[in-house]
Amino acid sequence: MGNTGAVVAGPREIALSELIGALSYALDVAEGEPPGHAERSCLIGMRLAGELGLGAPARSDLFYALLLKDAGCSANSARMAALFGADDQEAKRTSKLVDWARPFSAFRWSLRTVAPGGSLSAHVQRLRAIRDEGEVTRSLMLARCDRGAEVARMLGFSDATAEAIRALDEHWDGRGQPRGLRGEEIPIAARILCVAQTLEVFHRLRGVDAAYRVAVKRSGRWFDPALVDALGAVVGDAGFWASLAEPDLSTVEPPDRVMSADESRLDLIADGFAVVIDAKSPWTHRHSHRASEIATGIAALLGFEATELRDLGRATRLHDIGKLALSNRILDSPGRLTDAEYAKVKEHPVVTERILERVPGFRELSPLASAHHERLDGSGYPRGLTAAELTMPMRVLAVADVYEALTAERPYRPPYAGEHALEIMRSDVPGRLDGDVFAALEQLLETRGGSTGLAPSLGQPQRHTATGSDRKS
Repeated sequence: MGNTGAVVAGPREIALSELIGALSYALDVAEGEPPGHAERSCLIGMRLAGELGLGAPARSDLFYALLLKDAGCSANSARMAALFGADDQEAKRTSKLVDWARPFSAFRWSLRTVAPGGSLSAHVQRLRAIRDEGEVTRSLMLARCDRGAEVARMLGFSDATAEAIRALDEHWDGRGQPRGLRGEEIPIAARILCVAQTLEVFHRLRGVDAAYRVAVKRSGRWFDPALVDALGAVVGDAGFWASLAEPDLSTVEPPDRVMSADESRLDLIADGFAVVIDAKSPWTHRHSHRASEIATGIAALLGFEATELRDLGRATRLHDIGKLALSNRILDSPGRLTDAEYAKVKEHPVVTERILERVPGFRELSPLASAHHERLDGSGYPRGLTAAELTMPMRVLAVADVYEALTAERPYRPPYAGEHALEIMRSDVPGRLDGDVFAALEQLLETRGGSTGLAPSLGQPQRHTATGSDRKS
C-alpha cells in the first residue's frame, strides 16, 4: 500500500545487548528506579563475575539476567498498590533500602508506606489487611519472579538466565523469597543479581563506602560471603565506580558470546514486552496483543504490504510501554480521575516515544506507537496532531486501540458489546477517526471476528473511549 508512512526495512541484525539494554529502561521506570538502574547493576554484577573467574557461557547468561532482572516487576504492581493503598512504584523504590530480615525495619517501612496521607485508622486498617493476608511478601515476590523467568524464556534466553531471575531475591541464609533457597542451592548468577542490584541502589544514593558497608553487614545473611570478599577487591577502584555514571555495556559483554537480534528475535521481544506491559494491571490482560491483532487485521484489508504489517504489529504491541511509568493507583482506580491524575495518564504516549526511540530495531516505530491517542481534528494527545500529520498506520492504530478499549472491562464499567462499541465510534467518524479505517474494522468484525478472537472479551480495560475523556466524567 503506497504512502502509508510505515518504515520499510530490509533484512538486518542488531546487537542484542544494545536492544535489551535500551529496553531495560522501561523496566527501571516500572520498578520506580531512575533510568539506567539495570545497566548499572549489570556493570557491577559483571565486574563481580570477573573477580570470581566465571567462564564466558556463564557470564553471557548472567549478562542478560542482570538486564532483565525486573522483567516480572509489573506482575505484582496492582496487588501491591491495592494492598498498601499506596503508589506501587514509590513502595518498590523505598523497599530496596529495607533489611527485610529485621522485623522492626520491615514494620517501620510498612508504617511509613501504607495509606500515605491517611488517618491513623486508615494506617491500622491497611496494616491489619497485610497481616491477615498471610505470607504477603512471599506471594508478591513469587508473582514477580515467576513472571520474570517466563518473560526471559519468551525472549529466547537460556534456562540459566531465567532461573537467575526467578531466584534473584533468595538469600544466602535461606530467609529470602519466594522459595527460601539457601546457600549454594541458589544459582550463582542469582546470588550475583541480589548483590548487584543492592549495591547499585546504595551506591547511587549514599556512595561507595555506604554500599560496601551494607554488603559487609549482610554477608552470610543476604549475600554469599565469597561475593562480598570479591567486592572487597573492587571497592577501591574509583574509576570503575565513576564509570557507572554513563554505563557502557560493551565493556562487559563477553566478546566471544555476542548475540544478534534478527527479525524473528525482534518479534519475540515485542511479544515478550507486550506481556510485561499488560501485566501492569489486571484490567489490561492481553490488551496489547489483542489490539495488535485488530490493527493488523484492518491493515491487511486496506492493502498494507508485509513489512508494513510487521511494523504496525510491533508498534501496536509496544504502544502502551509508557504506561509502565504510571502508578497503579491511577491505572486501577474505579472512580473519576483528578485533573492531575488525568494529566499523568496523558503523558504515557510521550514516555512510550522516549523509550522506543532509544531501542535499535524499534526506534523507527516510536512516532507511530506514541500517536495512538491522536485524532484527525487535533483534539487528541499528547501533541494534538491533525489529519495532515497522521499517517495511515497511525490512523489504524488509533481505531484498533479505541475498539479494544470499548469492548474491554474496566474497573468502573463492564465491557461494551461489539455493536455498541461500533455505534459509539461511529459518532467520531470521519471527524476524529478515519472513515476508511473504520469501514475496514466493520468488515473485519463481520467476516473474521468470530473465528479470530476479535469479538468483545473480558478483563482488558483501557482508559479512554473514542472521546478520550470518560475517566473524568
